[in-house]
Amino acid sequence: MNELFKSATLQLTGWYLLIIMMICISFSTVIYQVSSNEFNRQLPQTIISGKGFNVQDVLEDARIERATEARAALLQNLTFVNVAALAVGGVVSYLLARRTLEPIEEAAEAQGRFISDASHELRTPLAVMRSEIEVALRSHDLNKAKLQKLVESNLEEVNKLHGLSDRLLQLSNGHDMELQVVNLEQVVIDAASPYFASAKSRNIEIINEIEPLEIEANHESLKDVLSILIDNAIKYSPDKKKITIDAYRRNRSAYIEIRDQGHGIKAIDLPHIFDRFYRADQSRSKANVEGYGLGLSIAKQVIERMDGTIQATSVIGKGTTFTIRLNLAKPSANLQHG
Repeated sequence: MNELFKSATLQLTGWYLLIIMMICISFSTVIYQVSSNEFNRQLPQTIISGKGFNVQDVLEDARIERATEARAALLQNLTFVNVAALAVGGVVSYLLARRTLEPIEEAAEAQGRFISDASHELRTPLAVMRSEIEVALRSHDLNKAKLQKLVESNLEEVNKLHGLSDRLLQLSNGHDMELQVVNLEQVVIDAASPYFASAKSRNIEIINEIEPLEIEANHESLKDVLSILIDNAIKYSPDKKKITIDAYRRNRSAYIEIRDQGHGIKAIDLPHIFDRFYRADQSRSKANVEGYGLGLSIAKQVIERMDGTIQATSVIGKGTTFTIRLNLAKPSANLQHG
């Protein structure tokens, strides 16, 4: 991939340089022609004459000699200027070509990593299914109970594949999101309610400190994002801890904070937690946590489509805080209530 972009950079540099060269030559030709016409102007006619020679002829010879010298000096100067312009233009063209292709190169590398990671994640459940089926086929005492267990295990892997494909489709969905006037308190209740049972089973307390705020968002999409963050907070929190959901307003924005008391995220991992398939399990918990590393990537993408931002701060041993910023609903906003 690097060789491809190096070649593309050189080709684009060549095209930029060709354009600069054509412009320089065109301007130089025009300047040379205009200047030559000025040099070729006749000197004022003189009536002076002398015995044995014609003063007008002498002046004409001097004019021709001076015009020839001036044209030669002009051509030399134009050549020097063009060479200098091409040298500087070559450097500038290369830098401009690199700058132009850099986002494309980064996108191509990200796509390559995404395909590689997605292929790896897809191979894992397929390998498990294949291994279980091969073992079952070689078994000489395969009975109904074992067959049922095999089918249930394969069904579990199929469900994992289905969930992964849904996540990938959600990431690739780039359509504009319809915004509404949303009651933030109601969205939090809708998002947190399904997790109360799992949190209670581990003596984890979910504290809702949301104040009534109306924001510009998409109810279902924001609910999905909050669900991802609450689910992560529960997964990575030790038993008998607290998860706090808070919100406040600042200027024309609403800020939502989800704080846990988990193991925290290492500073080296923190800048990458929103990358697709990035897993920092060792930095947050020694337990084996299920997932594909797509949740936070989806959350970031959804929040950005709602013209918001999401970021994380963490202290090892004390916990992690995710902060979402969204726009407050305008009093005269022509948005539907949701």
